[in-house]
Amino acid sequence: MVSERVWTLPNLLSVLRLLLIPVFGFLIVTHRDGWALAVLALSGVSDYLDGHLARRWDQVTRLGQVLDPFADRLYIATTLLGLAYRGVIPWWLVAVLVARDAVMVATVPILARVGHGVLRVHFLGKLGTFCLLSSFPFLLLSVVVPALAGPAWVLGWAFAVWGTGLYWWAGLLYVQQAARVVRAERAALR
Repeated sequence: MVSERVWTLPNLLSVLRLLLIPVFGFLIVTHRDGWALAVLALSGVSDYLDGHLARRWDQVTRLGQVLDPFADRLYIATTLLGLAYRGVIPWWLVAVLVARDAVMVATVPILARVGHGVLRVHFLGKLGTFCLLSSFPFLLLSVVVPALAGPAWVLGWAFAVWGTGLYWWAGLLYVQQAARVVRAERAALR
């Protein structure tokens, strides 16, 4: 059951994650890679915990349903830009992932025109986000700890490739779902 509550531990974890985004951005741009890695890892743990605790403690809220994916998108964008700026990842990866989010944003006004809100998060989208958020610490670790550079780089790119594929697959499913919703709403008006 979705609650209207605001002050829950899962929501506080999401807010903490949002507050850490500019901290991570500052750390990565100023070459404080060890601290940036720690903040990124903390963010990943809090991302897992907020969803897990919300479901386990029956604290799923409308605010949490908005905050969590919003924090995920901002973390992905900030991390992508920071890692690309530092040369850890190529700019084409940034473009591929931003293009997917642009497609998703384009569905919002289309759905709004037929009186429908944002679509529910799909499992593949969650899995893609998990893979992407898992790839970034490994890619950064490959820079921070030279002794682990090889394995960390391979794991990071494995997660990045899978995450990108799943991210786009989920995006295409969202577009399909949005098209069905629009068709159904238009048919209901006839």
